[in-house]
Amino acid sequence: MTDTNIVNGRDIVNGQHVALVTGANKGIGYEIAAGLGALGWSVGVGARDGQRREAAVEKLRAAGADAFGVPLDVTDDESVAAAARLVEERAGRLDALVNNAGITGGGPQEPTTVDVDRVRTVMETNVIGVIRVTNALLPLLRRSPSPRIVNVSSSVGSLTLQSTPGAETGPIAVAYAPSKTFLNAVTVQYAKELAGTDILINAVCPGYTATDLNGFRGVRTPQQGAACAIRLATVPADGPTGRFFDDEGEVPW
Repeated sequence: MTDTNIVNGRDIVNGQHVALVTGANKGIGYEIAAGLGALGWSVGVGARDGQRREAAVEKLRAAGADAFGVPLDVTDDESVAAAARLVEERAGRLDALVNNAGITGGGPQEPTTVDVDRVRTVMETNVIGVIRVTNALLPLLRRSPSPRIVNVSSSVGSLTLQSTPGAETGPIAVAYAPSKTFLNAVTVQYAKELAGTDILINAVCPGYTATDLNGFRGVRTPQQGAACAIRLATVPADGPTGRFFDDEGEVPW
């Protein structure tokens, strides 16, 4: 007889839910890992920097979370494949993948003068990296009774908001903002392909959160920024898929 419990409306069979959060050694990613850990999940802390990754794992464990480190560079095929093997060896499946790792690419990013290599670098991390990680982890997600994928996007990727006069969309950023538009479109394409399966995939905007990504100029705390992603990682079977949310509700494409 299997051991089954209920957390946030979802069945847990044969132990804990298991999540992998990319870019989880600091900021919003760390708080997503902490929030899932507080719910009793086993959480993989995906990060490139070994020292920062293990420091985050130790901090999460000190707070009572079941955390484990996952060496992970989302731009490197071998690193991503090794991360998938590590999760498989530890847990045998994955219940939630949170694609949080991302970069701004720095500035300036005016389209008429931008260094195209800057654009290419941002897309490699923020878009191709998400595809690379998602596809590597899909076999493990398919083993879960309630798999979820959350792509951490931004409202600056909303074409509706970008084309609305007076809307707050940040500085002109031809690398970063379109990378989030691209990520939103990728999220929709995954949702279309995975329709009819148990996998639910959504994009989330954490809001203008104070992290090193923006020089800590944001007005929201990392805990606030993590809240919506945690909710989408734990939605029940009748939850949304192929949509874009922030704390206030659905964000226009």
